[in-house]
Amino acid sequence: MGNLFGKKKTSPTSKVTEQDKAVLQLKQQRDKLKEYQKKINFQIGKDRQVAKQLLTDGRKSEKAKLLLRKKKFQESLLEKTDGQLENIGQMVHDLEFAQIENEVIKGLKIGNESLKKIHELLSLEDVEKIMEDTRDAVEYQNEIDSLLSGGLTDEDEDDVLAELDEIVKLSLPEMPEVPTDELPEEKQREKAPKQKRNEPEAMLAS
Repeated sequence: MGNLFGKKKTSPTSKVTEQDKAVLQLKQQRDKLKEYQKKINFQIGKDRQVAKQLLTDGRKSEKAKLLLRKKKFQESLLEKTDGQLENIGQMVHDLEFAQIENEVIKGLKIGNESLKKIHELLSLEDVEKIMEDTRDAVEYQNEIDSLLSGGLTDEDEDDVLAELDEIVKLSLPEMPEVPTDELPEEKQREKAPKQKRNEPEAMLAS
């Protein structure tokens, strides 16, 4: 179908360093030594069993002695391979730890470069100015908080209340004045009882 689906994208591979190759080679040598130890252990067990069988069958001990000598030599080889394995393990550990240290150093280098760029953008004078402005702002806010928390004198409180009353008066709409004169209806109500009281007096007089 040709390039119907386009070219296959290859995933980016991480760069293999010389340290990585060295660690890999050391681990391969370690694995080979372990396989070699397995063979030697197997051969030692086999030779020991054959020597035991020869002595049990009443045969001459010369061949059994030869097998035991061979076994002893192979055991010395095992000790040597143990030392080699220990050295390889230590070297693998050192290389891997050196790689970690290298990554840490790279991270520190990047961090230092970033800090330098930040310091270039913000000078020491700028920092001192910001800190001074911050102190001034904090002191001003503290003064406001002190005033709001009751730090005024009695005279100041009276002035504040008077100003508050003035603001309230100005904010209210003007109301018409309340008339003090009596209404006509009220006057008639006051006259009516007097007329009723005078009628019985007139009847008695007649």
